[in-house]
Amino acid sequence: MQVQVNTDHHIKGHEALATSVRATVESALRRSSDHITRVEVHLSDEDGDKRGQNDKRCVMEARLEGRQPVAVTYQAATVDEAVDGAAGELTRLIENTLGRLHDHNIRRTDPPLPASTLTEKL
Repeated sequence: MQVQVNTDHHIKGHEALATSVRATVESALRRSSDHITRVEVHLSDEDGDKRGQNDKRCVMEARLEGRQPVAVTYQAATVDEAVDGAAGELTRLIENTLGRLHDHNIRRTDPPLPASTLTEKL
């Protein structure tokens, strides 16, 4: 699973931040990582240079094998809180999505083969 971290011009995108974000994402999505090809993380400061409550935003988009990408957004007072919140929401979304796919495949009922096909195979 590849994790790509992007920041706006109000958040310093130094390597320590990217390493921390990658570790958080990889830890949160560890159970589903076999089904995920890439996660893109977009960090932004909604208020720019001004101070504000819950002005740090984290958008995470995960690309699942053979499926459309899924994305979540989380806003918080700090970048770390926004990343943690988005990672938690993304984990729940992916696990629910994969769970529904698994349930659908278990409950799937194909029509029975015609009797003539059964006797030919025996």
